[in-house]
Amino acid sequence: MNLSGKTILLTGASKGIGAATAQALGEDGAHLIAHWGSDRAGAEAATAIIPADRKCLLQADFAKPDSADALWREALAWRGTIDVIVNNAAINLWDGGIYDNDEIWDRVWAETLQVNVLAPARLLRNAVRHFRERGGGVAVTISSWAAQRGSTNANAIAYAASKAALHAATKTVARAYAKDNVLAYVIAPGVVRTRLSEQFAATQGGESVVTGQLTMGEWIPPSDIGGLVAFLATGKCRHLTGATLDVNGASYVR
Repeated sequence: MNLSGKTILLTGASKGIGAATAQALGEDGAHLIAHWGSDRAGAEAATAIIPADRKCLLQADFAKPDSADALWREALAWRGTIDVIVNNAAINLWDGGIYDNDEIWDRVWAETLQVNVLAPARLLRNAVRHFRERGGGVAVTISSWAAQRGSTNANAIAYAASKAALHAATKTVARAYAKDNVLAYVIAPGVVRTRLSEQFAATQGGESVVTGQLTMGEWIPPSDIGGLVAFLATGKCRHLTGATLDVNGASYVR
């Protein structure tokens, strides 16, 4: 994939899927705006292969309501335009289930919705406005199969709901602005080899239990997601807009 000349804003670039995506986009020649929340060292490592003139590292704490708009303004100011936005950053808190007390429930839902829905939705909104002005652009949302099938961990109810919300928002953008050459895609990964997935496995009885439920008998390498994002960023398959791309090794076939 040749991404030379394209400016891409990627959120959550410091670890896991975000780090692998940053590397893939950098290898394919993109000018990358790599967002990080609390791990600058991780973002620096993920973008180490990218020349200094092709990368810009920006910090934003999505738990703060005004952070997404501020990030967008800083990102746009770097090169004066953005061709692609990749909404990847998210949190998954391991409490806030049905039987937790009201205080925990309210805190987890409020924080999860702020970080996983409200912040990326603001970025998506800014991106659509910008894309329409410049004649088009690409938005990629990293969702989860939990958005479609729910989570096997009842304490992740807020996480699953948040992923479904942004999933629906992205589909709405695809349907509403396809004629304006605004392309919007959703990637729904299954069990990816990330720190969050390892923490999730611990709540399910360990990695062997989770792996035993997977059709291919293995976890997804983050590079699979990164490579798919790089392809979507090219905009070569315009009529794929609105699609949800399942990446789960045939463990969940719709």
